[in-house]
Amino acid sequence: MAVRLEHANLFVKDIEGMIRFLRTAFPEFRVRGEGICNGCRWVHVGTDETYLSLNQAYAESEKPWTPYRGLPGVNHLAYEVDDVEALCKRMKSARYRDSTPPNKHPHRKRRYFYDAEGNDWEFVQYLSQDPAERNDYKLPDR
Repeated sequence: MAVRLEHANLFVKDIEGMIRFLRTAFPEFRVRGEGICNGCRWVHVGTDETYLSLNQAYAESEKPWTPYRGLPGVNHLAYEVDDVEALCKRMKSARYRDSTPPNKHPHRKRRYFYDAEGNDWEFVQYLSQDPAERNDYKLPDR
């Protein structure tokens, strides 16, 4: 059996804003379903094969999450895309903030963007079908 991530479940402050971010990054995404569960609105947005389950947050965090600070939590979610430069143009046109660190690599292109809630998202385009080249960690990403 092949393993793949079927969905991720996220609490968000603004479901509509998150849908806009995701549909900017992935125009093929659509709302697959939505409803109320235990008094909380939820929306599934994605494709027939994969999606994100967005749940309306009903509480404020005691401390805002900041990725990459060594605390437990998700630093970013990463998606493989066919054309990272086209995605980058869509994201910048929609005024999402680029958070891409230096990452020059001969076999992949990576771009990062913050959504409106401050979550970081990675988008990677592989330039090789060879797993050894795609997964080369010895080459500097800078």
